[in-house]
Amino acid sequence: MAEDRGPLLPKPPKQRQGGRPWIQNRPVLEGILWILRSGARWQDMPEKFPHPSTCWRRLRDWEERGVWLNIWRTFLSELNERQQLKWSESFLDGSFAPAKKGAAESEKPKRGKGTKWMVVVDGRGLPLGTTFTSASPAEVKLAETTLATIRVGRRHHAGRPRQKPVRVIADKAYDSDPLRKRLRQRGIELIVPHRCNRKKPATQDGRALRRYRRRWIVERTNAWLGTSGAWSCATTARSRSMAPSFISPAS
Repeated sequence: MAEDRGPLLPKPPKQRQGGRPWIQNRPVLEGILWILRSGARWQDMPEKFPHPSTCWRRLRDWEERGVWLNIWRTFLSELNERQQLKWSESFLDGSFAPAKKGAAESEKPKRGKGTKWMVVVDGRGLPLGTTFTSASPAEVKLAETTLATIRVGRRHHAGRPRQKPVRVIADKAYDSDPLRKRLRQRGIELIVPHRCNRKKPATQDGRALRRYRRRWIVERTNAWLGTSGAWSCATTARSRSMAPSFISPAS
């Protein structure tokens, strides 16, 4: 993994005379991956890796420069090239993480303190796109913004990145006829069970809703993100509602 992603990492800066020696990217990346896989505290990082503060700062800097997003999209492009992404259906869902101490007053939503993250996964549960926002907006209002983050490049073919799954499957919170219409205009079928208090005629039958039985796929992805160290790192870098101390080496 570290060797494959090495060329995508930033080149080391020019070394200043008298300064501390630059630590190569590979051992730092391996230390970051150890934290993500184990979910351990930074201070518990084994001594074979660089200092936790070094790994944490490199994690933060790479996120600010878009390095992690570039690596992830490159990885998705490789999977797409091997036809290992399931575009025939995708699943959309949102989750909530409470805010930690230190969030700025201007960044705290009116209704509750925390961060809402939206994720759209392919038919196998691989995240294709994600957005982070305050806890206030309804998920249905964030659906199109989240879908717009899908950009899977074609590594060995000319053309624009792929951005549209064939179907989007979500829960009743996304039961919106205007949303269905807008997605249909883009060539995307929205499969969502109707609310129990719906008065308008049904827009889909039981055959389409059979796909809804597999919505556990996105719930599994959200469960992994919510319980792993990866979520801790991602929320710090992508959401101002989370204080940087959430994953600082002293935590």
